Amino acid sequence: MPPHTNTTTKLPHCYHQLRTFINARIKWVRDPYLDFAVQREKDLKEAISLKNQVLSTPSKTLPLFTASLLKPYLNLPTTTTNFSLKYPSLFLHSQSPPHLKLTPQFLSIHKDESSIHNSPTHRNDTVRRLTKLLMLTKAFKLPLYVIERFKWDLGLPQNYILTLLCDYPEYFNVCEVRDERSGEEVLGLELVKWREELAVSELERRVGKDCYLGGKTGVRIMFPMCLTKGFELEKKVRDWVEEWQALPYVSPYENAFHLSPNSDQAEKWAVAVLHELLWLLVSKKTERDNVFCLGEYLGFEGRFKKALVHHPGIFYLSNKIRTQTVVLREAYRKDFLVEKHPLMGMRYRYIHLMNKVPKKKWRKQAVGLASGVKREVASRSSGERVEEM
Repeated sequence: MPPHTNTTTKLPHCYHQLRTFINARIKWVRDPYLDFAVQREKDLKEAISLKNQVLSTPSKTLPLFTASLLKPYLNLPTTTTNFSLKYPSLFLHSQSPPHLKLTPQFLSIHKDESSIHNSPTHRNDTVRRLTKLLMLTKAFKLPLYVIERFKWDLGLPQNYILTLLCDYPEYFNVCEVRDERSGEEVLGLELVKWREELAVSELERRVGKDCYLGGKTGVRIMFPMCLTKGFELEKKVRDWVEEWQALPYVSPYENAFHLSPNSDQAEKWAVAVLHELLWLLVSKKTERDNVFCLGEYLGFEGRFKKALVHHPGIFYLSNKIRTQTVVLREAYRKDFLVEKHPLMGMRYRYIHLMNKVPKKKWRKQAVGLASGVKREVASRSSGERVEEM
């Protein structure tokens, strides 16, 4: 375990241990801009995962018989054949035998993305963000399955343990950790050394850490809020939010578990942790289940759930693309990121390519290709079960 124990807070937060949130229902109001920011990435993650599977083969092609088995692993919304045919600007097919490969345009963007992953500047930035994620935890370690859930959102390379982490032994160590859910020992990643210079949240960085540590009296760190146009909080809720914002800010890198878990001050700390988590992600958003999974490991249990319900001006919950996505409101102006990470630039190029060719009536092509795959399946005597074409 790192030598820094981080057991006490730096401010006397204990004086405010009351729970004053009023019993009022805060309704969910749709934000069309943030919904579009989520919706436009439909099928992107799945397409990139399929691309990586194709490129993992020596021939850079993938038999469709093999690809058909990957549907649940890649979380595809339909069969692998139908999914690849839906995006002819990304995938090419050969029918004898049925194989899948990438278009030159798809490969070109992939090479540009790889150059970003391999650049020293990006590698250092990725290490910094992953370090800060581990610093948000009590023990400065996380099970690898939790990190895998955030792999896409953190912008980690495909084989990040071998291609990135192994080059930073002074930062990371793969170890065994106790899984809070199962109670079993699982593989995890721990921080070798606490990095004090990184224990500054995004909000602290903006106002200057000394402002609320005594450098300037009366300065408080408050969370930026932006409600959907036309949505107004009830007056009693608005009054509570103003009082809650005036509470002392507790850094997400402090250990404030001494606070009463049901107090307003503890909720402000939980919101700070969630805010910092989302800010560490390249797209400033992630699936709600990822947030809850991390919250469970951190010991926050229902705190993140309350944060999402009580603070719609800070976090937005979108119901698009077959899941629920938590979006950090302040990171967006309408549907555009305020600060666009280089990897997001690559993802927008992928999206543009996906939509470049109008969706055609590819049923006839799909039928012919599927027939070829079925003939191949029928010729096999292994009895392997494949997805229904």
